[in-house]
Amino acid sequence: MFFRELPEPLFTYNLFHDFVNAIKIPDYMQRVQSIKELVKQLPKPNQDTMQALFKHLRKVIDHGEENRMTTQSVAIVFGPTLLRPETETWNMAVHMVYQNQIVELILLEYEGIFR
Repeated sequence: MFFRELPEPLFTYNLFHDFVNAIKIPDYMQRVQSIKELVKQLPKPNQDTMQALFKHLRKVIDHGEENRMTTQSVAIVFGPTLLRPETETWNMAVHMVYQNQIVELILLEYEGIFR
């Protein structure tokens, strides 16, 4: 609830479309690099909070045998909460796919993105 009630999501509104465009990059390593650069453009408090949150979520995923939370499951739960457009449009279902993919990529590439 905390992240959902923030006046602006952790991934700021002004970078939403940049993150969506980055996740569409065909080359995996370029996609990761682009996401990493966008994370660095976020305000420092957002970066720090994101790093702590994703570190915790990685630990949740590491205990997937017990809690049944996979990387994809966590991304589905947190994607729309952490990353959303400022105004809702007709293509919210499409956005949700990208939101989940962005969060999933950051979870998978946590070490590379936050070092």
